Amino acid sequence: MDEEANPRPRRPAIVAVDDEPAVLAAVARDLRRGFGEHYRILRAHSGPEALDLLRELRTRGDQVALLIADQRMPGMAGTEYLVQARQIVPDAKRVLLTAYADTEAAIAAINEVALDYYLLKPWDPPEEQLFPVVEDLLQTWESGAALEAGGLRVIGHRFSKASHDLRDFLARNRVPARWLDVERDGEARELLVVAGIDAERLPVALLEDGTVLERPTVLELAERLGVTGQPAADHYDLVIVGGGPAGLAAAVYGASEGLRTVLVEREAPGGQAGQSSRIENYLGFPMGLSGSDLARRGTDQARRLGAELLTVQDAVALRAEGAGRIVTLTGGTTLSANCVLVASGVSYNQMNAPGFAGLTGQGIYYGAAMTEARACADQHVVIIGGANSAGQAAVYFAGWAGRVTMLVRAASLTKSMSHYLIEQIAALPNVEVRTGAQAVAAEGDEQGRLRRLRIRAADGSETLEDVDACFVFIGAAPRTDWLDGVVARDERGFILAGPDAQRAGWPLARDPYLLETTVPGVFVAGDVRARSIKRVASAVGEGSMAVSLIHQYLVDG
Repeated sequence: MDEEANPRPRRPAIVAVDDEPAVLAAVARDLRRGFGEHYRILRAHSGPEALDLLRELRTRGDQVALLIADQRMPGMAGTEYLVQARQIVPDAKRVLLTAYADTEAAIAAINEVALDYYLLKPWDPPEEQLFPVVEDLLQTWESGAALEAGGLRVIGHRFSKASHDLRDFLARNRVPARWLDVERDGEARELLVVAGIDAERLPVALLEDGTVLERPTVLELAERLGVTGQPAADHYDLVIVGGGPAGLAAAVYGASEGLRTVLVEREAPGGQAGQSSRIENYLGFPMGLSGSDLARRGTDQARRLGAELLTVQDAVALRAEGAGRIVTLTGGTTLSANCVLVASGVSYNQMNAPGFAGLTGQGIYYGAAMTEARACADQHVVIIGGANSAGQAAVYFAGWAGRVTMLVRAASLTKSMSHYLIEQIAALPNVEVRTGAQAVAAEGDEQGRLRRLRIRAADGSETLEDVDACFVFIGAAPRTDWLDGVVARDERGFILAGPDAQRAGWPLARDPYLLETTVPGVFVAGDVRARSIKRVASAVGEGSMAVSLIHQYLVDG
């Protein structure tokens, strides 16, 4: 193993391993040329040698950003090495080098090692074949590393709803921050003493400028961090309500087409899809990508093209004034526009079984709550639900928890879950799927944290089981209450559009456009639309198509 001369201290490492000296030298040369200014390029000639190097780096506290390994190596194949390396440096990105004949093996290894990419040899020219891939992976890694090393510190109790809400807000909005559990981290207790803060005043946010916020709400913290933002214009061509895949796609296409575009999101970019641990079937990402990564990419793209994003703000009313459409936000701010796209998505339904309401945020969570994953190491996690979102969560938490139990009310997963997810779950030894089962009660301890679930099996028998955390995915309801009496909705609250809107009281002589609601100039896309297909790709498609229809509306009226 070696390193370039005169290394700068503590730069993150890229580790390349190949048993062929000439190939290894070529990889290191190209990596050094493209990324050597900011990363140390380390080499190893075998899997065992590379694993020793990774352990040494981990012991020294150094960061490892990227692993590149050849597949065909004597003694230890690249996939076998990456499986073991993942245990040592779980956050590092993983790339497999293969010859054309080995592509089937590489594809088969994607799930086994959570591969991020595989590269075919040779990769000439590196400017086209190697650098874009590595740069994209390093940008993704850097965004995660920045979150872990942020100057903002939040001190609280893991099983506190207020603490959980702050952590979830920071993670989903990609605000760099460190979380300190007062019960586990001595540093947290020391900071409270130094700052003179009573432990009863948790959670506490310690800002980089020295400001101390005791028991801040999410909105208070967002405003202090400048996350919320204020509209920069009095009037827009397009206001988008909702920052999920449909809303982000519309923001990208609207801004790229020259429309003055602003997007309003009540929680964080990405919406419900942003909480997905892994989206495997999205076109163009053969290795899959996380919901947060998709949200980050979409947000960066929309902003680069000129769209404004206002987060942690919610639409509370919509009205038409002549040719204008007015959206009122929480706090009274109004946005005036020629057109409005409603892409406000859906919210997970709440469990109404005894005990669930009081333990929400204190062991019971709705959605994936990725911030809790590491804290679930070696614990028993229960996933309630049988659709793709529940399956993705089960696969993700299986990488941390000692045991994952899925409670599925239906007799099987086949009608509600994609085949690829069913196969992945079946291959995980620490995941148990119980069909025909449901949680009928939740119990906490004296501190108010979840400890047990009462579970009813398919035969009607009930058991009381110890549980450390429970994540609920039991269907969703549309976020459309703010449109009551304005646009027509179906009996479940989903918005009618196109032919459905025409039958529901369309006011003009022309037919409504395909995604147009009963209010001309107000369009709908994504999960909130009646008859929509609840998939990320279809939401992106609808958001993109809506912009084309909006163009027609602006030209033809």
